[in-house]
Amino acid sequence: MSELWLTSDLHFGHANIIRYTNRPFTSVEEMDEWLVTTWNETVRPHDTVWVLGDVCMGRIEHSLSLVARLHGTRRLLSGNHDRTFATSGAPSARWDAAYRDAGFETITAGTIELDIGWTEPVVACHFPYRGDSHDGDRFLDQRPDDHGRPLVHGHTHGAWRQHESMIDVGVDTWAGQPVNAADVAALIATGPAERERLPWTRAAPS
Repeated sequence: MSELWLTSDLHFGHANIIRYTNRPFTSVEEMDEWLVTTWNETVRPHDTVWVLGDVCMGRIEHSLSLVARLHGTRRLLSGNHDRTFATSGAPSARWDAAYRDAGFETITAGTIELDIGWTEPVVACHFPYRGDSHDGDRFLDQRPDDHGRPLVHGHTHGAWRQHESMIDVGVDTWAGQPVNAADVAALIATGPAERERLPWTRAAPS
């Protein structure tokens, strides 16, 4: 039986993210390989994974070659660091094709409804209703309106695991790996709450 997984903000190829989010790696190459290995130890080939944005940075050809190694049916909801993201108009056909060639079956923008096995579909977006990984909220015109519905998102890089009705599914929040949709649905079922991110499963370098 196949399973559904959620994740975001892998930032393949992004050396500065190690220092910025305190990831336990000494080089971007080490980080990239660890993320690929951990994904493939978690996700089976017949599973489906929604990546809620910011999968690649750095040299894009190298980063996309890492995506091609990942297990599962991959679906992308573009984030602000993805080449498929556009603040106005449509992203270029070139980048859409490149991401699909790397293995993304679908590429979506904006805000969608996502069935994760809860009593009803939840809101999904790269961005939370409010909050940011920076001091001030950015991309305000790209954020969903808060009507009290549960939201799964990325972008905050572990500022919280759950804040009110918002759940960050990014790797900096869930010990460096995708989170099973059933686990997210279980959090939602308990109601709005405050939960801190989980620590990385890898020890920090000495």
